[in-house]
Amino acid sequence: MPKKTTPDADKLDRLVAAAQHSRAQRERGYRAQALKLQPWICARCAREFERANLSLLTVHHKDHNHDNNPADGSNWELLCLYCHENEHSRHVAASPLGASADKRTPSGTYKAFADLKGRWEKAK
Repeated sequence: MPKKTTPDADKLDRLVAAAQHSRAQRERGYRAQALKLQPWICARCAREFERANLSLLTVHHKDHNHDNNPADGSNWELLCLYCHENEHSRHVAASPLGASADKRTPSGTYKAFADLKGRWEKAK
């Protein structure tokens, strides 16, 4: 006689399958590749990581291009959260007028009310 399944068991089975699928996708991602290629040590502060605190170790793209992911890992370096944040803040500070690396527009030039009069006239 076939085993009866309950809605809760089906839900649990789907949840486990989804978790396994997500894990497999992450394993194929550049973070998993970088963690396999490089030692679990921050490249800046030399802090060592273990499986228990591995979530604090991040992958930094040296050229700041997240689409540049060579299989040999030459564009990656493992950095702890603190060193990674420091690296990105230094990169933004070094840009002209504090420009964002992604947008290439100077920060502090946005004028929220620049077109307020025109919008007000259209609304009338």
